[in-house]
Amino acid sequence: MSGTIRKVSVLGTGVLGSQIAFQTAFHGFEVTAYDINDEALTAAHERFDKLATTYREQVPGAGDGKAEATAAGVTLTSDLAEAARDADLIIEAVPEVLSIKQDTYRRLGELAPEHTIFATNSSTLLPSDMRDATGRPDRFLALHFANQVWHFNTAEVMGTEDTDPKVYQVVVEFARAIGMVPIELHKEKAGYVLNSLLVPFLNSAMALAAGGYAEPKAVDETWRIGTGAPAGPFQILDIVGLTTPYNILVNSGEEGKKLAQWLKSEYIDKGKLGLASGEGFYRYNA
Repeated sequence: MSGTIRKVSVLGTGVLGSQIAFQTAFHGFEVTAYDINDEALTAAHERFDKLATTYREQVPGAGDGKAEATAAGVTLTSDLAEAARDADLIIEAVPEVLSIKQDTYRRLGELAPEHTIFATNSSTLLPSDMRDATGRPDRFLALHFANQVWHFNTAEVMGTEDTDPKVYQVVVEFARAIGMVPIELHKEKAGYVLNSLLVPFLNSAMALAAGGYAEPKAVDETWRIGTGAPAGPFQILDIVGLTTPYNILVNSGEEGKKLAQWLKSEYIDKGKLGLASGEGFYRYNA
């Protein structure tokens, strides 16, 4: 276990939130996963069952029932007070919309014990945009995970100028304790390291397809052949899920908003949300 952290709550049970909760529980921490209603929690339960299968097949030490026990051991709740009550660390993975995150932290600040550390998994927003809403800027920072956390196991740690250095180090050690490789950032940078590289790449790919220059499959094929990469940008987008890039784009500049509208009308509105829904830029077998 990691220092003062024993009980961890994860807010948001989408693709990445569910992975963070599962990975944390797999490494022996007591985990509560929160989402807004019973429908979302039913979907979360299904994600945990699928993750158990994935871990059993891909992660060393996940056999002999450990993966299934991990899935069963995560407490699911739609009561934010219950999720916050005894938590040593709360990892927020709610939708990538600043107002939603700020409102969540205002509520958390009243519900969580004084010692609780808050960490945002925001992929593009700065923690300083949210710190005042937390009511505890010295115990707040960013902890950003990559999709497929059991495989692409970076955990980017980024504080604000108000973050207590001791809190920062506790979170670094926590990340290491759950099998992550901590990537320490020295100051705030929107997009951290990973998304500072990845988001412009994905946006450029979408601009090619939205502008009618090339089909997504052709863009992916070009990237794979030309660089030797195992996946192209649209394959990556399907893994991430199209809702996340949409939320990022719709809250960006004019060009970003145009890409968001294309993504919404051509894919999201048609139920093509990516790998998790069975279809995005590609169609997937169940």
